[in-house]
Amino acid sequence: MNPRQQQIEQILLAEFGPVPCDIQDESALHAGHAGAASGGGHYRLRLVSTRFEGLSRVARHRLVYDCLREMMHKEIHALALTLLTPVEADASSS
Repeated sequence: MNPRQQQIEQILLAEFGPVPCDIQDESALHAGHAGAASGGGHYRLRLVSTRFEGLSRVARHRLVYDCLREMMHKEIHALALTLLTPVEADASSS
């Protein structure tokens, strides 16, 4: 895990507690992309949390983007999100 991934993970764990959190750095797949020139990385995040219970997909995304707002458009150029409750995560792994 690179330092930027570690920073993302630390912020998310501080906000959401000890939850399953998988961060993939996909920046190399976007080499030459205009966003890559700014130095911001491309990441894929899968996060499971009880905090998402009862929230719409948009509300879940807002929670995560608000949490990472200081890194957005600087260290993070793009962020693909899969945000699940524990029940949803269990159902998707069956």
